Amino acid sequence: MKNFIVSIGREYGCGAFEISTKLAEKLGVPYYDKEIIKRSAKESGYDENLFAFYDEKPTRSLLYNISADGFSGITNAGITLEDQIFQFQFDTIRKIADEGSCIIVGRCADYILRDNPGLLTVFLHGDIEYRRKRAVEKYGISEKNSLKEVKAMDKKRARFHDFYADERWGDARTYDLAIDVSRLGIDETVELIAHYIQTKFA
Repeated sequence: MKNFIVSIGREYGCGAFEISTKLAEKLGVPYYDKEIIKRSAKESGYDENLFAFYDEKPTRSLLYNISADGFSGITNAGITLEDQIFQFQFDTIRKIADEGSCIIVGRCADYILRDNPGLLTVFLHGDIEYRRKRAVEKYGISEKNSLKEVKAMDKKRARFHDFYADERWGDARTYDLAIDVSRLGIDETVELIAHYIQTKFA
């Protein structure tokens, strides 16, 4: 089978971690999520906590940096710290893709690798109540705040993606596969993606 990179975008509470790890095991390829942060920090020399802090957050404008932080967010070269962090992260994603077949979750990988012929883009979504319940059961979110947390995370991911990418986060027309996990289920979603990969890259 040809080399492939699966970029997985996801609404919060869809089970992207579980789906990605099961898919990686089934296909025998590496899976990258938080590992991107660790690797980017190591290669850049920056503190890993910086990458974690800015993880999938849209960068602020120059004007906002100045008004909120003085000039603390601006480097001598005139490039914000946020933009440097994201550039290192984006470069890491490109290096990972060059190393062979893999699965990458979030972080605008669909846009960063858009010219890669081996790219397969997937978007996982689901009914809000299904995702809210998963957030409580799997992620330890309080019942009281669960709906608010789910919506807030979706908004954060959408803002980050749409800040850097030309295409809108979650728009089914811009992905190879858009899957409603709440209807199909975790294991069936894994099987569907695996079958698509095996068909497309055979």
